[in-house]
Amino acid sequence: MQDRTPYQDKIIKRYYENRDDIMSDKLALLVTDLYLAEGKKRQQLWKRIAVALSNIKVPQSQIDHLISTDDPALLAKYIGKR
Repeated sequence: MQDRTPYQDKIIKRYYENRDDIMSDKLALLVTDLYLAEGKKRQQLWKRIAVALSNIKVPQSQIDHLISTDDPALLAKYIGKR
């Protein structure tokens, strides 16, 4: 027995086809928030950014480097190249 309708299957399929674009848009919004954040909120944003970067198959060493620099401009530049 199928749990989803064919329409829902198409939506899920399109989501996964466009996942890289969706994550890139999400990362752009997170970078904007990162420029304005301080303290604990900034740390939470970096965690969310790390997850989004891993979703688009960025190497863990690159993610670690971006997080260790704590530089939103460097992250924005990296996202712009992708």
